[in-house]
Amino acid sequence: MTVTEVGVASPAQLAAELEGTLDERTREILEWRRRSPVVRRRGWLVRRALATADVLGLAVAFVLAVWLFGGDSSMAIADRIDPRTETLLFLITLPGWIVLAKLYGLYDRDEERTDYSTADDFGGVFHMITVGVWLLFAGAWLTNLADPQLDKLVGFWGLAILLVCTLRAPARAYCHRQVAYLQNTVIVGAGDVGQLIAKKYLQHPEYGINLVGFVDAEPRERRPDLGHLTLLGSPDELPSLIRTFDVERVVIAFSNDRHDELLTLMRALKDHDVQIDVVPRLFELVGSGVQLHSVEGIPLLGLAPPRLPRSSGLLKRTMDLAMTIPGLILISPLLAAIAVAIKLDSRGPVFFRQVRMGARGTFRIWKFRTMVVDADARKDRVAHLNKHLAPGSDPRMFKIENDPRVTRVGRVLRRFSIDELPQLWNVVRGEMSLVGPRPLILEEDAHVTDWAQRRLDLKPGITGLWQVLGRDGIPFEEMVKLDYLYVTSWSLGGDIGLLLRTIPIVVRRA
Repeated sequence: MTVTEVGVASPAQLAAELEGTLDERTREILEWRRRSPVVRRRGWLVRRALATADVLGLAVAFVLAVWLFGGDSSMAIADRIDPRTETLLFLITLPGWIVLAKLYGLYDRDEERTDYSTADDFGGVFHMITVGVWLLFAGAWLTNLADPQLDKLVGFWGLAILLVCTLRAPARAYCHRQVAYLQNTVIVGAGDVGQLIAKKYLQHPEYGINLVGFVDAEPRERRPDLGHLTLLGSPDELPSLIRTFDVERVVIAFSNDRHDELLTLMRALKDHDVQIDVVPRLFELVGSGVQLHSVEGIPLLGLAPPRLPRSSGLLKRTMDLAMTIPGLILISPLLAAIAVAIKLDSRGPVFFRQVRMGARGTFRIWKFRTMVVDADARKDRVAHLNKHLAPGSDPRMFKIENDPRVTRVGRVLRRFSIDELPQLWNVVRGEMSLVGPRPLILEEDAHVTDWAQRRLDLKPGITGLWQVLGRDGIPFEEMVKLDYLYVTSWSLGGDIGLLLRTIPIVVRRA
């Protein structure tokens, strides 16, 4: 079966016929945009929402800093500017803060990157506010107009970072619920890679991508899990398709067209106000942190040697212990309460221990028991419910939605991922890390061969790329590739980002 094709007709007839092949959601979006006197797109919506969050965060940080660190005079400066004047001066600086955030690209990345989240903002917000606070201090000192109180300045700095990052999350959540956030997208290339990209977009509605269809002169047979997606036409028709369906994003995914033809097409797209994403060759090896350099204007992707220096390993272990040991102490009352609930709910042990494959051989993973005691004995009876037996899935993984073997307390623990908290003890023991490859059972690990065995150059993690990008919804082969990509492109900043991105994932699942 091939991707749905549309016959040759006049431009108006072609547009009408093509629109009839689109899914209901796309037709509703097109109808909404046609009714709107002025079409607002994702960039317009997100920039204003984030700017509002930034102004509110800075204002609240200023008020709290005055309240907490203002002292008896609440003036913050040696020359005793009165509070009204101080507040007025702060309000005058707010446009400057917005400009500074714009210079740091903090309002543009949501439109450019589909997977951008508030967790990715932290570095930019930290730098922006740090620079802004020091500019205020330097300006006051150089002009001799004021001598800011250090504790108040530092308090404002810390509060501003916390509040701006925090308020950006609900601002983005608001944007995600708006029709204007959705970007009509076409994929140039209906081959294996193009259809894989399409599947990824369909699995992640939080990206705000509304797939209209494919553009390709020689499409491959369509995957069974791509639902409504249709073939819109050949690459030559792309400019008219962009106008007809108000396309905002074009993904170039290994089209069969010649290099010069594809290059001419992409240059022509620059006149149509669309975001262009290009899938790189050898994309399986290219991580998100890859660096670009050039040779006389020719950009090159720099892939670092796939090894972790001893100093980096020590840094990763230090972060694990620094976060895990205090965390275990803080949540110990919660762990005790969960243990009591499990014992009262069903007979059997509190903890579930299972052999997993680690970086230095096998180890036993700790989890709260969420199933009945004889769950393993019942596995054969429920094997037919494995969601990975469906067409297009990978039966090497085992996952049952609404597993009948799960206890009442177990359902709650799984819903909030609380059953995984005992794995913090595995981290303390050095068997696991907070972030790392997925800890596979031995039956699954037996399918990992050749280059993929490098995935265990680092310890398995409680969370990781597999957790953030889809968890059990990711087929086995793709999960192994993600683990390999994580290990060969590891960075401490990447680990921190994955930890921050795990929190909203867990909340969303709950």
